[in-house]
Amino acid sequence: MKHRIDPKIDCVFKALLGSEENRNLLVHFLNAVLNVELPEPITSVEILNPYNDKEFLDDKLSIVDVKARDNKDRIYQIEIQLLCYDNLPSRIIYGWSDIYSQQLKDGKNYLQLKPTFSIWLLGKNLIKTDDNYLHTYKLRDEDGQVLVEHGAILLLEIEKFHASHIENERERWLQFFKEGESLDDDTQLPDWMITEEMRQAMNTLRQFSEKERDYHAYQARQNFIREQSTIQEELQIERMEKQKISAERDAVKAENEKLKALLAAQQS
Repeated sequence: MKHRIDPKIDCVFKALLGSEENRNLLVHFLNAVLNVELPEPITSVEILNPYNDKEFLDDKLSIVDVKARDNKDRIYQIEIQLLCYDNLPSRIIYGWSDIYSQQLKDGKNYLQLKPTFSIWLLGKNLIKTDDNYLHTYKLRDEDGQVLVEHGAILLLEIEKFHASHIENERERWLQFFKEGESLDDDTQLPDWMITEEMRQAMNTLRQFSEKERDYHAYQARQNFIREQSTIQEELQIERMEKQKISAERDAVKAENEKLKALLAAQQS
């Protein structure tokens, strides 16, 4: 390819899973990721916010997640998030609940609610308590009893994913998002990429590489993410410095109080 393309950059991600010509890739991705969560495989989907290159690449405020409805009226949201921040879990929950609640238009009742699945691919680790790359969240009580089987929120932390051998389609997709930028279809692809779906995915990357307009848009998105990452890191450093100064002040204050108490004791 002329340029290396990272499939995690939002405009590429949306073209991969949100375009009409790649609708079969979306079906394949959903079946690969959800697998045990579905009573039967998805056979077809309707993309609710399809990718339109002319509109998307000219609009910096374009919606970059993918929303779809399958043949059983189940609803799916897929989003890529390369930066993590403190309130991201709240955003994730709000996004799921918003999509779920939007099903009830005027005249509809609760019996018409369908399962809603929200899938987040994270470029940075959000869950610090373990090394599992996949976390599935449902409405459960303290004993693990599910309140209602109306979907789930799935977090896929790409940094945590490591596989010496690809064992299933979910791992294949994660490996693609993790290593896609280093792949070059002008040379021999690794064995794990030799599938019809992966070749189709690489073809989408090739289009961003070879079409100048698409590549310029890709670069703009990439630069924006770099700027946001820099700002986030600078704010984190500033926050840590403030915490350090505050801790030092508290330590000095505590020492002064200790000395005052000691002097008072001596005078008495």
